[in-house]
Amino acid sequence: MRVLNILFLTFFVISVHAQTATTGSLQIKTANGVLQGVTEASGIRAFKGVPFAQPPVGNLRWAAPQSPKNWEGVRKADHFGPQAMQRAIYSDMIFRSDGRSEDCLYLNVWTPAKSAKERLPVMVYFYGGGFIAGDGSEGRYDGESMATKGIVAITVNYRLGVFGFMAHPELTKESPNHSSGNYGLMDQHAALLWVQKNIAAFGGDPKKVTIAGESAGSMSVSGQMASPLSKGLFAGAIAESGSLMGNLSPVPLADAEQVGVKFATQVGVSSLAHLRNMPADKLLELSAATRFPTTVDGYFLPKTPSEIFNAGQQMKVPLLAGWNSAESGYRAILGKDSVTVNAYQLAVQKLYAENAAAVLKAYAAKDGAEVEQAATDLASDRFIAFASWKLTDLHSKTGGKPVYRYYYTRKRGDPAKSPGAVHSAEIEYALGNLRYNKAYNWTPDDFKVSETLQNYFVNFIKTGNPNGKGLPAWNTLQSTTPRQVMIIDVESRAQGEKYPERYLLLDKLSTSK
Repeated sequence: MRVLNILFLTFFVISVHAQTATTGSLQIKTANGVLQGVTEASGIRAFKGVPFAQPPVGNLRWAAPQSPKNWEGVRKADHFGPQAMQRAIYSDMIFRSDGRSEDCLYLNVWTPAKSAKERLPVMVYFYGGGFIAGDGSEGRYDGESMATKGIVAITVNYRLGVFGFMAHPELTKESPNHSSGNYGLMDQHAALLWVQKNIAAFGGDPKKVTIAGESAGSMSVSGQMASPLSKGLFAGAIAESGSLMGNLSPVPLADAEQVGVKFATQVGVSSLAHLRNMPADKLLELSAATRFPTTVDGYFLPKTPSEIFNAGQQMKVPLLAGWNSAESGYRAILGKDSVTVNAYQLAVQKLYAENAAAVLKAYAAKDGAEVEQAATDLASDRFIAFASWKLTDLHSKTGGKPVYRYYYTRKRGDPAKSPGAVHSAEIEYALGNLRYNKAYNWTPDDFKVSETLQNYFVNFIKTGNPNGKGLPAWNTLQSTTPRQVMIIDVESRAQGEKYPERYLLLDKLSTSK
């Protein structure tokens, strides 16, 4: 009996020790306090809902993010924080967040590191959603898959809509930086500062941080590259479909301030204090019809990103960027008109007036089938592809670092029903998260595309170069004439860029306005 008791006690002590060791490995001391994370099914450690700034509420509504306050004891980081204030706009956005709140400045970390000494490369991902929607809890952004490939993966929440981008003369006057607007972009900057201070504790290397994002997240990447505040905060950039250039450039501060003034007048509010006292849900509802632009605020963005990149004043980091084959649809050009050459020509004439002939030459169509393709191409370029081209073109000329451009063509679902690779379709492929999208019956070809694109991303994050064993060779824009891009599909391949004359024309038209 005594032997059994001894064996039981020994087993008990060993079990408690094992549990303590496991618990200890899930506790990480940050600059603000101790976090208690969780272990994912793969063995990856995750820390969710980590505050990187003070809640932007009360007098901090429409203020630059402030450093987070310290906490006592152990803070549980076992679930996502709240999503930023937003309306339900996009049906493909499926959040796992803890509700919705103005108190939204939280990030999530997935790390494969077993100790703080590993110094692994880091990816910081900014979500898309037009700066009016999105959340770091979405399954397609989940960091576990990237972490299994040796990356410390982070998703970041930032303020949206009226909360994240409203400028106003009173806000500019009270700001120590004499600026207003761009609060969502400054939230991202605050997250990058947090990463520099804390990521080593998670086994990450603060000198090997790559920022990445899609759509508005890609625009954010270009904004962070352009901002003088970002110097030294990251070593690489991935931009999927979008930039703050060309047709998507920020507006002058005075123009953005007038958007804020007009909004305040429309909702019958006479002072900034009244706006700050308005309940968040009501403010969200009242602002639904107003679009608050990004701003050349004189602080985060002292000039337009195009001017900054033209002057070579952006962050000099390697860039991997591109766009999808059907970012928009032909109906964005034709509306409800029939798909005919005549209807197409009339639509382009209405859009471009005296420049219509040049546009119709660049986006030529001889019959209905060609009209559908040409109009899809033009709509995609007008929407977001041209801005991506502009980013890669300028950075390849003035950035002094390698630029890798891709063109993503993999169609989801029934190819016969798809005009091409639609906007945002590549995200779950690139981050290895097909399993989170239940809308499609994924095939072996889909998983092949995902493995290829994810490995390109992983290699780039680790080395600044996407190339690696078993992958088609990817040349930089600067190293080939004519310039080559990587076509991402079941059989990925490098080929010369198509239709460069289209983007040169759109560039000419955008700068002549």
